[in-house]
Amino acid sequence: MVRVMASGVFDIIHTGHISYLQQAKALGDELIVVVACDDTVRKNKHEPITPERMRVRIVDSLKPVDKAILGREGDILDIVKEMSPDVIVLGFDQTFNENDLKKRLEKGGLGHIMVTRAAEYAEDLTATRRIIEKIRKLEDSG
Repeated sequence: MVRVMASGVFDIIHTGHISYLQQAKALGDELIVVVACDDTVRKNKHEPITPERMRVRIVDSLKPVDKAILGREGDILDIVKEMSPDVIVLGFDQTFNENDLKKRLEKGGLGHIMVTRAAEYAEDLTATRRIIEKIRKLEDSG
């Protein structure tokens, strides 16, 4: 059995998320998704719109996902060790540097884990920031 791990914020679910998760699931038998905790979202992106527990529940209910878990602050290698994936799939726009992550995995004794990046899904509203921008424009014009 090939276990795949993906991660993200998943604040407002959109087709970019669905494409990412479908691509990740296609690489193995089991897809585990780590949903960023609120503190991590605040630190790295923005104030979360949807609370962390709701985001985990929503992601867990998506068809490609076998299990969604709440991430936590700290070293990503801790959760990787716990989940023991064979493959880690990064979102096309995630800030992780693939080579740096591979080096960290090797250094941590996890060099057997394959790291790959999902392809971009080209559609208008494939990012939470784009959805928020569109809502703001609609509010401003209305």
